Amino acid sequence: MATLFNAKEFRDMFLAGAANLNSKKDYINELNVFPVPDGDTGSNMTLTILSAVSEVEALPNNFTMDMLCKAISSGSLKGARGNSGVILSQILRGLTKSFKEHNEIDTNHTAVAFKSAVESAFKAVMKPKEGTILTVAKAISDEASNIANEVTDIEEFLVKVAAAGQKALDNTPNQLPILKEAGVVDSGGMGLMTVLYGALYKLQGKEIALLSTDDGVKRQRGAGVMSGNGPRKGKGSSYDADITFTYCTEFIVMLDKELEDKEREAFKEYLLGLGDSLVFVYDDDYIKIHVHTDHPGKAFEKGIEFGQLTNMKIDNMREEHQEAKEHAQSVKASLDLDMDLSPEALAEAKAHDEAKAKEEFAKLKKSDIVDMPHKDMGIIAVSIGKGMNDIFNGLGVDYLVEGGQTMNPSTEDMLSAINHVNADNIFIFPNNKNIIMAANQARDLTEDKNIVIIPTTTVPQGVSAIICFNPEGDVTENEETFKGVIANVKTGQVTYAVRDTKINGVEVHKEDIMGMDDSGIQAVGKDIEATTIELIEKMVDSDSELISIYKGAEVSSKDADDLLSKISEKFPECDVDMNDGGQPVYYYILSVE
Repeated sequence: MATLFNAKEFRDMFLAGAANLNSKKDYINELNVFPVPDGDTGSNMTLTILSAVSEVEALPNNFTMDMLCKAISSGSLKGARGNSGVILSQILRGLTKSFKEHNEIDTNHTAVAFKSAVESAFKAVMKPKEGTILTVAKAISDEASNIANEVTDIEEFLVKVAAAGQKALDNTPNQLPILKEAGVVDSGGMGLMTVLYGALYKLQGKEIALLSTDDGVKRQRGAGVMSGNGPRKGKGSSYDADITFTYCTEFIVMLDKELEDKEREAFKEYLLGLGDSLVFVYDDDYIKIHVHTDHPGKAFEKGIEFGQLTNMKIDNMREEHQEAKEHAQSVKASLDLDMDLSPEALAEAKAHDEAKAKEEFAKLKKSDIVDMPHKDMGIIAVSIGKGMNDIFNGLGVDYLVEGGQTMNPSTEDMLSAINHVNADNIFIFPNNKNIIMAANQARDLTEDKNIVIIPTTTVPQGVSAIICFNPEGDVTENEETFKGVIANVKTGQVTYAVRDTKINGVEVHKEDIMGMDDSGIQAVGKDIEATTIELIEKMVDSDSELISIYKGAEVSSKDADDLLSKISEKFPECDVDMNDGGQPVYYYILSVE
């Protein structure tokens, strides 16, 4: 019976939580409601916590609890990416702020720390919603406070706390209708629970492969699971040794009758006995199930006891990993990379590509501060794609931050940009709703300059606003102008679906072309041009005067010219212009003003 844990044990628990998150990040990404190819909750949370891991592993052997907590807080704060990453960094910040006051931690200390973590997280979100990571964090904190005085064994305490968090996570579809319609739980909440489970398994003495950052790139994939029996040793080659169970199994049970709480819990326990990574979404009429298991037939047979089965799907994850390995080998050969063909080979190859891209991107940036004359007002913009970079540079932006839909910049990236702009007042245009929180966090950490965040959620908003910049005006006048402009810019995006889903009554199938505006999916089809035209038709109204189109990297010049001709003919009352944005993922980004 353990009533306390010390700094070394807390470090190992933290590293195990990070390892578990790292190993599950792709699955967490897939829980994003919108089926776009940039679902990145798992990636953002992982990059955030790995930044803290790097600082933790740099600590001396005689580190104290205070030193450890500062490393976790500082590392996660600087590495925070995306909304989910920023919230996770605030949870870790609140937790460690409380822990650092003690050399050893008991259940009461932990309950106080969880409360501090939730308070920090809620402060970071302007309009908290039920059914999110915040809901899961609060449930964890509430249970910890309720039982701290009666449960002194730290392992038993965390088991009960994790159960409360899991219950809250399972309930998120009932709090957010869009989650229920898509048949998923909240991805941020799942990420938080994954970290907690990893830490708990380490405390219980279960085998967790800790992360290694010996060379700053290569990392082992963690074992661990999100619920159930804990990690088990898998079969197969060293490449897929981190796969605990072979088959990713999904199905829906169309219920014959509404199940009682006891029946639901018994069904879940049975599935947990078969495998791990369980997602169990219950509605009065159906249950949607996802589980990793070696016996999908047993899961199906159990489901039949409660009703008819539909949407049954089984994927052999070992085969998928083998395909990834073969692809990694080809990437390695083509890039001549000096690396092992470990499970992370493909990720390392991608990192190599991204490093080269960053070198090219750096050439496009404006001069560093040493060559920049001092000015009253400066501008930082987030951009991605050579065409977008050229547009922003042409508008006089002082510094470009690489990022966007597929790669959210961190708080540290934002701080670096701020340090490079020699101005007393700096406007930051995040140009993506998932980057605004990191920009706000960088602003709050800056003391020697006045940082003004213009809450642009799309690149077209940023372009339209910066065009109206008046260097002769003052900060307040420009801020009001920018915000007035972005309020009148409608934005659209055209991309492809990465999975089947149903959102707000719109049914989408994998590889469909989707046209989305600020309010959601407006057009679904099989043809890029036809879907784009349909989207624009829904965006244009009698007050519209300008249609701007930004061509993506995957669209040919001929296809873009054909679209421009058809749009100009279809909307003669509007000015239409085509720009080479060069952005990935999105075939076209549009704006209507």
